Amino acid sequence: MNRRLLLGLLAILCAACRQDMQQQPKYTPLKRSGFYPDGRSARPIPPGTIATDEVNDNSPVTTGSDNRGFLTTIPIPVTAALLERGRDRYNIYCSPCHAETGYGNGMITRRGYQSPANLHRDSVRNAPPGYLFAVISNGYGAMPDYSYQIKKARDRWAIIAYIRALELSRSAPIAGLDAQDRARLEAAR
Repeated sequence: MNRRLLLGLLAILCAACRQDMQQQPKYTPLKRSGFYPDGRSARPIPPGTIATDEVNDNSPVTTGSDNRGFLTTIPIPVTAALLERGRDRYNIYCSPCHAETGYGNGMITRRGYQSPANLHRDSVRNAPPGYLFAVISNGYGAMPDYSYQIKKARDRWAIIAYIRALELSRSAPIAGLDAQDRARLEAAR
């Protein structure tokens, strides 16, 4: 009997400890608080804080265009480190659809999804870099926007620099090579 009485008391005590979300202890904005010395419940915003949804940087580096239209050159210095970063970001975000080679036959396409653009087509190769930046940022056709996944504009420019290098690696004219490189290419065939 004592055991049943103890279990019943324990059940009643546990039921009394329930606390729903709508009854949680919290501070209503701009109400007084006895917890903080200044008496305010809302804490002051630290100096220099910028809300990410309020950043309005309309520079050509972050938009891919200026008052004349799409940028015709990549607006940041193209270095080996930038190309390496671009290759890394391209392989993460772009290769599932466009493939590591850029021909548009990535794993997504092999699974039955719509084929993306072949990055070696003349229409893509001749497009200004600012246009490619806008497509990566805002999407186009079946391609979704990637501005949320690739937050830094510098990373998007790195991808574009890598795409240009990838295109050049597939379509560089042999006549543009010096004699030593041309001989090495001929020997490799």
